[in-house]
Amino acid sequence: MAKVLKGDDKDLGGFSVSRVLPHFEKKMVGPFIFFDNIGPAKFPAGKGINVRPHPHIGLATVTYLFAGSMLHRDSLGSVQEIFPGDVNWMIAGNGIVHSERETHEVRATEHPLHGLQLWVALPPDHERIDPDFLHVNKNDLPCIYRPGLMMRLIVGAAYGRSSPVRTFSPMFYLDVLADKGSQLEHPARDQEAAICIISGALEISGKRYEKGDFVLLDSDDTSFTALENCRYVIIGGKRFERIPHIHWNFVAYERATIDEARQRWDAGEFPAIPGDDEEHIPLP
Repeated sequence: MAKVLKGDDKDLGGFSVSRVLPHFEKKMVGPFIFFDNIGPAKFPAGKGINVRPHPHIGLATVTYLFAGSMLHRDSLGSVQEIFPGDVNWMIAGNGIVHSERETHEVRATEHPLHGLQLWVALPPDHERIDPDFLHVNKNDLPCIYRPGLMMRLIVGAAYGRSSPVRTFSPMFYLDVLADKGSQLEHPARDQEAAICIISGALEISGKRYEKGDFVLLDSDDTSFTALENCRYVIIGGKRFERIPHIHWNFVAYERATIDEARQRWDAGEFPAIPGDDEEHIPLP
């Protein structure tokens, strides 16, 4: 039976973030170990998102927007503005530093922001790979059409299609637009899955779920029916047999690896971001 997981809502000054994963009832859904629903927010001119340089290890971040834009910079030298429908996929591996800000043009005017940032845990045999960054334009992501349904496959494989994003374990992440009355079957009943409703309402196993609900599915939840025009994302993948530790921005299977990363960051031993190296977020 489907179950709603309540997020931890945080007011970050001008916008809110609802963090659902990790959750005390369910740390991961497939490889997804972190789920942030950012906004929706509307910033006045001169205000906006401004995340200073900070490190990651042992994971891949996937950023996907519904409205607004963000400017990604990282220690590999990547500089990439992301717009709605695009994907930023950053593999931290053995260590990367990045920042998330806005361009001058965006910050100079009133602007919206709404999107998701998820972390994907790397499997044990890939947690220390070299870092990498990939941006995929929305036009290069597979679109899947069914009666009353339009889906974009962001990451992984589902419904006979595959995303160009390089992954390291079976997973899926879809953005679904559903007309009222349309129905979609579970993408992989042998894998873990969850739905986050962005707008509208869904019926799952005879129960109504609405905007903002993060619904953990089980194998009995065979299909989802839109009770009104609806937008939702589906995430999931093969269950991890070994659950990694998570501390601040670090994911690792051994606590010693996290301790080492903390020491490296505190000592200034992570690589710097070219052009954005004058400030950083300190260890908590």
